[in-house]
Amino acid sequence: MAIVVVGGHTRNIGKTSVVAGLIAALPEMHWTAFKITQFGHGVCSANGEPCDCETAEHTIAISEERDRSSGTDSSRHLAAGAVRSLWVRTRQGQLAEAMPRIRREMAAAENVILESNSVLRFLRPEVYISVLDPETADFKESARRYLDRADAIVTPAGEMGQAAWEGISLKLVAHARRFVMHPPQYCGEDLVEFVRGKMSVVGINRAFSPHSHTDIVT
Repeated sequence: MAIVVVGGHTRNIGKTSVVAGLIAALPEMHWTAFKITQFGHGVCSANGEPCDCETAEHTIAISEERDRSSGTDSSRHLAAGAVRSLWVRTRQGQLAEAMPRIRREMAAAENVILESNSVLRFLRPEVYISVLDPETADFKESARRYLDRADAIVTPAGEMGQAAWEGISLKLVAHARRFVMHPPQYCGEDLVEFVRGKMSVVGINRAFSPHSHTDIVT
């Protein structure tokens, strides 16, 4: 099993479009897709949208998407061709409590793609892609924490040297391959080939190492 993680520094910058693009372009991977939403700080567990309705009734939940046409992020994963699409909701800072169930779902998967930053605390993926928009100042702490682990970044066209982020050094992603998005095309063929190449290396390595496995950090 190979693991790909797609994160980003804020909402509504194309993360789901990148995930859906990779799923559609690499159907041979038979992806199981995970959308991870952490609620609190104004984000609702019911739909992942901004709100102020957090109550004690909000709990950790994992649901499987069945509708390809609803337009939700998990539905878009399914519509793109994912074998399964799961939506994970946890309170801020409590993703660890959902990891046993996530691991069980992953164990049944052929390959996994997750839309999240925070899951990097628990997984070592083959590829971590960070979607960044230098024109948007908001920067999640989870994205900041793992930015230096990005294998690739996906950004709008333009100069990266004028980012609006306070306290974020672009040196953290100097090692990463940069791919340019051209909305509505967020996932270009060059990114697809980059991921396909990484997956090919994984397959070759594991063919010669029958006892190898993907590390899961606990």
